[in-house]
Amino acid sequence: MRQKTSPFFAYMSRMKLIRRWGLMRNTREEDIAQHSLQVAMVAHALAVIRNREFDGQTDPEHVMALAVYHEAGEVITGDMPTPIKYFNPEIRKAYHAIEDVACHRLLDMLPEPLRADYQPLLLQPREGEAHALVKAADKLCAYLKCVEEERSGNDEFRSAKAVTLKDIEAMGLPEVERFLQLFGQGFGQTLDELNQGGINIFGEAARPL
Repeated sequence: MRQKTSPFFAYMSRMKLIRRWGLMRNTREEDIAQHSLQVAMVAHALAVIRNREFDGQTDPEHVMALAVYHEAGEVITGDMPTPIKYFNPEIRKAYHAIEDVACHRLLDMLPEPLRADYQPLLLQPREGEAHALVKAADKLCAYLKCVEEERSGNDEFRSAKAVTLKDIEAMGLPEVERFLQLFGQGFGQTLDELNQGGINIFGEAARPL
């Protein structure tokens, strides 16, 4: 008997086709696959910082896995621009309901023996310590996108940058503040500035080819 195949990961591969920031002019387009990778790295770092510097007991690998799948439903729904998604409580509630339907559909695509493992990744609770870190990482990555666009001379993201930074500060998470202290400056720098004025990553003076 031929085993039934699953379209789950074929759907996941379409994350690279879903564009973010659809209502805004971008100097570099960003898709949800790129965004999810960055959010996963930042969320993992936030969990590590919490554990090492603020006596946390969070599992960084679990937080990272949640971040990888935090936009999974958008392979079905597409990305709704933030000004529309959060226009009023009714629209926000309706969008969350649509997201839930999409994530349940993705879960149903998986073979039965695998569903229990993927359920907490696809049907993520909107509360708890891990969720808070993923949400913070999501906001941080949006802010860093604004910084990069502004550095490229694109004023389109100026207002979004200010609003997003205000949202980040309102979270009151010390690991988020620490992340920005340690790593935030680099996102506003050129490659030469990152290399500290001609010092390459191997610690030797860069030589012209």
